[in-house]
Amino acid sequence: MSFSDEAIPAEEVTPEPEPVTDESSDDGVAEAEIVVEEVLDPMAVLAGERDEYLLALQRTQADFENYRKRIQRMQEEQSARAASALVNKLLPVLDTLDLAQAHQNETSAQSDDAKALTAARTMLLDVLVKEGLERVDEAAVPFDPAVHDAVARTGGDGGEEVIDEVFRSGYRWRGQVLRPAMVSVRG
Repeated sequence: MSFSDEAIPAEEVTPEPEPVTDESSDDGVAEAEIVVEEVLDPMAVLAGERDEYLLALQRTQADFENYRKRIQRMQEEQSARAASALVNKLLPVLDTLDLAQAHQNETSAQSDDAKALTAARTMLLDVLVKEGLERVDEAAVPFDPAVHDAVARTGGDGGEEVIDEVFRSGYRWRGQVLRPAMVSVRG
């Protein structure tokens, strides 16, 4: 077949546009609704993403706040343990100063060395008391095994156990027993 044998259409057929009727206006509304839904749908997606990011940020902020509080609490506990350890190391110094003061007689108590020793003991004890040290050295109080270490027992009327004599003072640091008092119990 050659090019000349082909049939050439007389006129090309183009589709005619459909007349606009009420039905086609309904289709236009439906198409407009689809377009609006497509526009709103990305807005809804963006709003959902925004809400997710906001929740993630709030969780991160809460986690950071909890972390900050936990670190602060740990630092305070570590500081309290360090202070307690330091005070515990100073207790033998207080014991030595107490023994030195107890062994002073009336004539040696008037010397400058004895006065300096007493002043140093008083100053050290005052500073520690202001920071939270409590001395446990009272006699004639009820025996408490959490605060007292009974090393001797004397006879009594069989009633309540009472501290008869304190051999070595005990100490509490901010409410916790550092060292129990060494005592004799009557009862």
